[in-house]
Amino acid sequence: MRFFALRPLAARLALAGLLAAPLVSCAAPDFISFPPQTRGNMIDADQMAQLVVGTSTRTDVTALVGSPTAHATFDDNTWLYIGEVTKPVIGGTQEIRDQKVVSLVFDQAGVLRAIRTRGPEDAKDVAVVTRATPAPGNDTTVLQQLLGNVGRFSASPLDANDTNNTGGVGGANKF
Repeated sequence: MRFFALRPLAARLALAGLLAAPLVSCAAPDFISFPPQTRGNMIDADQMAQLVVGTSTRTDVTALVGSPTAHATFDDNTWLYIGEVTKPVIGGTQEIRDQKVVSLVFDQAGVLRAIRTRGPEDAKDVAVVTRATPAPGNDTTVLQQLLGNVGRFSASPLDANDTNNTGGVGGANKF
């Protein structure tokens, strides 16, 4: 008799487990899901400790951390190392775990003069303008574009009753 009383409870627990399974998989630990991915050039703390302001040269920096991701727009003496660590999550989106921009400033002789590190806390929001640039021409609808050329063109560029024999059907070309 007691066995029959547990059956509905077991069925409810099984149903709850089935409904909760997708939610548990969303918050799966790192060892079950995809590993984090490094994008760009992340300079770690050990490499940063080996860079000495006033002593390290461009050659030393390139040998230690590699070539820069970019140069500053108007200054070739400022090297930018841009990197981030992302992790794939549900829906094909990327969760940003770490972001860092390291700028190395060199003098004209190629000696390191300054190291600046920027993170997500230094980021500034940029307002995107949603206006569209108008294209020249007329504003036609899709239906006007589809039906616009109906009846405009004939099957042959020359009339079949060409009496001058200048290229009509069956006529000889005269020059």
